[in-house]
Amino acid sequence: MMEPHSAPTPKKYSKKPKYSKFSQQELPAWKPILTPGWVISTFTVVGIVFIPVGLASLFSSESVEEAAIRYDDKCLNEIHAQNAVAFIKNDMTNKTCTTSWTVERKMQGPIFIYYQLDNYYQNHRRYVKSRNDKQLVNPASEGDTTNCYPQDKTNGSMPIVPCGLIAWSLFNDTYKFWVNTKSLTVNKKDISWGSDRSHKFGSKVYPKNFQLGGLVGGAKLDENIPLNQQEDLIVWMRTAALPSFRKLYGKIETNLEVNDLVEIVIENNYNTYEFGGNKRLILSTATWIGGKNPFLGMAYLFVGGVSLLCAIVFILLYVIKPRPLGDPSYLSWNKNPGILK
Repeated sequence: MMEPHSAPTPKKYSKKPKYSKFSQQELPAWKPILTPGWVISTFTVVGIVFIPVGLASLFSSESVEEAAIRYDDKCLNEIHAQNAVAFIKNDMTNKTCTTSWTVERKMQGPIFIYYQLDNYYQNHRRYVKSRNDKQLVNPASEGDTTNCYPQDKTNGSMPIVPCGLIAWSLFNDTYKFWVNTKSLTVNKKDISWGSDRSHKFGSKVYPKNFQLGGLVGGAKLDENIPLNQQEDLIVWMRTAALPSFRKLYGKIETNLEVNDLVEIVIENNYNTYEFGGNKRLILSTATWIGGKNPFLGMAYLFVGGVSLLCAIVFILLYVIKPRPLGDPSYLSWNKNPGILK
């Protein structure tokens, strides 16, 4: 007589991880012991390294020659100053103004020209999103105006290239420079990031229907030049993180000598009066550390000084009040043995 087969035992599943030295934290580990010698040496080395770097950075920043000229108020006469918004919006008014500046210290070329805008929030969420990156790089996507409203299409429903509020608000003030009746050439080549020209703006994408919407914003673009060569646009499209920012306008390749009188002809076209913004023209040289920015040098000096101070304090404590390394008498339960009873 055949015995009945017993039911198979169900297979048990476990969430226990497979054993390994990594999962069980049994790998060899280096656990440094912070002895007084190591701590004092570390603080000393940091101070010795950081202080010279900070001094070099601060000296380099101080050697930068920079001139800042505010002109949004200078380019308004008494009559227009009473209603600056109406003046800047009127296409029939003459917006050319001239100012002069005397070079106080020699400026070695190249001299970088920036425009600075204050109280201008390029970091606003809707403003930052108002662009279409596919349209900027791919000619097949010129009809894709997603995220660009209200500057996405013309009144005739034709797509705008480049679309969006960032491109629409392109800065359109211009500057010309004269020294001793001689015109200075402003070089606008390579003022934008090379990675932007190569990867973010297409060589076969051309402006179309730009500034032909219901409301005209800033500068216009040449429809015969591809976007990757429109460097003013590329610079502007890299939005700023703070409400006061500078953007590169061009470079002067010649030197400016002491007491040179620089005549600056400004086309004051950009409307900052409506939101209380300011405009400045910046002329600056550069060093190995960049433009004038003392913060980096001061930060290095601060960290280096604090490190040396800490090293001196630890040395004094170690000399005045030394104690053996790993002395168990300093443990709380050895200091007060009664607390364990």
